[in-house]
Amino acid sequence: MARLNLLEETRFEKLPVSVFKNPKEASISVAHRIAKIIQDRQLNNQHAVLGLATGATPIAVYAELVRLHKEEGLSFKNVVTFNLDEYFPMGPTAAQSYVYFMKEHLFDHIDIPAENIHIPDGTLKLEDIPAFCLAYEKKIEEVGGLDMQILGIGRTGHIGFNEPGSAPNSGTRLVTLDDLTRRDAARDFGGKSNVPTKAITMGIGTIFKAREIVLMAWNQKKAPIIKKAVEGEMSSEVPATYLQLSDNVEFILDEDAASLLTRFDTPWLVKDCIWTEKLTRKAVIWLANKLGKPILKLTEDDFNNNGMAQLALEKGPVYNINIHIFNKLQHTITGWPGGKPNADDTQRPERANPAKKRVVIFSPHPDDDVISMGGTFIRLVDQGHDVHVAYQTSGNTAVWDDDALRFVEFNIDFAEKMGLEQSEMKRIYDDMRQFMEQKHPNQVDTPEIQTVKGLVRKGEAIAGARYCGLTDDQIHFMALPFYESGKNQKNPVTEEDVLQTMELLQKIKPHQIFAAGDFEDPHGTHIVCFNIILEAIKRLQKTESWVNDCWLWLYRGAWLEFETHEIEMAVPLSPQEVERKKFAIFKHQSQKDRAVFPGDDAREFWQRAEDRNRETAKSYDDLGMADYEAMEAFVRYKF
Repeated sequence: MARLNLLEETRFEKLPVSVFKNPKEASISVAHRIAKIIQDRQLNNQHAVLGLATGATPIAVYAELVRLHKEEGLSFKNVVTFNLDEYFPMGPTAAQSYVYFMKEHLFDHIDIPAENIHIPDGTLKLEDIPAFCLAYEKKIEEVGGLDMQILGIGRTGHIGFNEPGSAPNSGTRLVTLDDLTRRDAARDFGGKSNVPTKAITMGIGTIFKAREIVLMAWNQKKAPIIKKAVEGEMSSEVPATYLQLSDNVEFILDEDAASLLTRFDTPWLVKDCIWTEKLTRKAVIWLANKLGKPILKLTEDDFNNNGMAQLALEKGPVYNINIHIFNKLQHTITGWPGGKPNADDTQRPERANPAKKRVVIFSPHPDDDVISMGGTFIRLVDQGHDVHVAYQTSGNTAVWDDDALRFVEFNIDFAEKMGLEQSEMKRIYDDMRQFMEQKHPNQVDTPEIQTVKGLVRKGEAIAGARYCGLTDDQIHFMALPFYESGKNQKNPVTEEDVLQTMELLQKIKPHQIFAAGDFEDPHGTHIVCFNIILEAIKRLQKTESWVNDCWLWLYRGAWLEFETHEIEMAVPLSPQEVERKKFAIFKHQSQKDRAVFPGDDAREFWQRAEDRNRETAKSYDDLGMADYEAMEAFVRYKF
C-alpha cells in the first residue's frame, strides 16, 4: 500500500527523485555512494572511474570525501576521474578554472595519482580541440567507462555545459555558452564581460554511458528548472529532460530545490492531504489565481474540478472556506507596521503595545533596507517608533573602480582649493590608478581602494537613512568581519560576527527586528547575515528577558518577493509613499544605472522594488481585496 501511495504522489515525476532535508545530508549520502564504488572496485583490484562536476553544488560532496580519506582511510589510488567541462580559453592556474577548483576542493587533499586525473584542456588551439575531444572519449572507454557521473544543473537546464539545443547523442565538444549561464558565472569573474563565451564539455551522449548518473540540486533558485527537468516534456530547450530516457539516473535534491514539484507545491493534486490552516490558505489562493476569480466567487464545482474535493468535503461548505481565507488575508493588511496604538490587536499582524517600539532594521548590504522595505521604514519613523538601522556589511565589492577614483579626485581637488596638504593623497591616487590599469578580473582590491569603496557606500547609506528620518545615532555600521575579504568569496563566519550582533541588540533591546529573508541574492550575503542574527538571538534568549517580547519580521524585495499565501503582514503604500521610497533608493548613486552585480534582472533596483510592490498590491486586488497603489510584504519568523 505504501508503495502504491508513493507512486500516486510521484505520478507527475518522470524519473527517480530523492529529497533530503538539507544539502549537507544529501551531499553526505552521495559521497558515501561514491566511497562504496571505490571500495567495491578495490576489493576486485579494479579502477573506480568517476565523472566529476564543478560549481557550488558538489563542494560538500568533495568535503565529505576528503574527510573520509583523512579520518577513515578511504584511498583514491585506484580512482580515475574525468571532469565534465572547462571554460575556453582558460589557463589551469586561473582562479576561475576548473583545474584550480578541483585541486582546491578535492585533488590536493587526497592520494589520487596525478596521471589518473583528466580535465578538459582550456589552453588548446582551436584547431586542436576536435582531436582532443575524440581522445577524451577514447580514454573513458579504455578504462572501462564511467561508474558514476555526478551532475549539477544550470538554470537553462544545462548538464555539463550542454546548453539548450544540444542533441541527446552529443559527444565531447566545444560549445557556446548561453547568456544566462554567463550571467550566473559573472560573480566569479568580476562581471559578465569577463566570462568566456565558450567551453569544452562532455556531451549528453557521453554522460548517458555512465553506469550511474546522479544529478544534485540545492536551494529554491534551482526549483523552477528542476520542475521542468523532472515533470516537463522532453525537449532540447531543457537538456536535462533527456535524462528521463535513462534507466540509471537519480535526482538528489534538498527540500528547497524540490519545492515546486507537484507533490510538494500542490499536493492536493496527487494525494489526500491533512488540511492545515497554512495548506488551506495556499490551496484557495492557488485556485483563485488559476481560475482568475476573487476568493469569494469560488464555487463548489471549482473545488471539485481542481483536485480540492477533499477540502470541500472536510471543511465545507465552500463559501465558509472562502470567507475564512478572505478574512485571514484581509487581516494581514495594516497601515501600522509597528502596531496600532489603543486598538484591538487580536486580528492584526503586530501588537498594539508598547505603542512606541524600539525597532532594528538589519540591512545586509547598504541599500537593502530602502530597496526592500523603504516605505515601511519611513512609516515606522513617521509613526514615532525608535527606529535603528544596522548595515551589516560595507558592500565595498559592489562599487565601480571609476567611481572610487572620482571620490579620491574630489578629495584632492578639495584639498587644493582649501590650501591643505595633498601630496599623500596624490600618492594614494596614483597607486590606485596604476593598480586598476593592471587589474585582473576578480582581483582583490588594495586596502586603500577597499576603504574608498566602503566609504562611498557608507555615505550613500547615511544619506538614505537620514532621508527616511533617522538621526546619526540611530545609524549603525557593523562591517562584519566575514565580509571583509576584499573578494566575492567571503570569509567563514566567526565568533566576532555573532558577538558584534549580540552587542548591538543588547544595546537597543528591540521590540521588533526586520531582517532580509530574500536568500536569492547572487552574493549569498543575505543568508549569511540572517544566520548570524539568528545565532545572536538564540544566545541572547538564554540570558535576556527582553528577547521573549521581540518579534522578528523577514522582508524581501530586491531579488524575489514572498508568495501571497506566505505573507503575514502587508503594508500598503500610497502613491506619495512610493515616491518617497524611490527617492530614498536614489541616494545610493553607486548602485544606479548599472550595478556591479545586477543579478538576472536588467531593471534598476528602484524599478524592481516599485514593480514588485505594485505586483504584491495587484495580487491582493485580484483576490478581492482593496486596490492599493503598492504593498511591502513581510513574514514573521517564529523562534
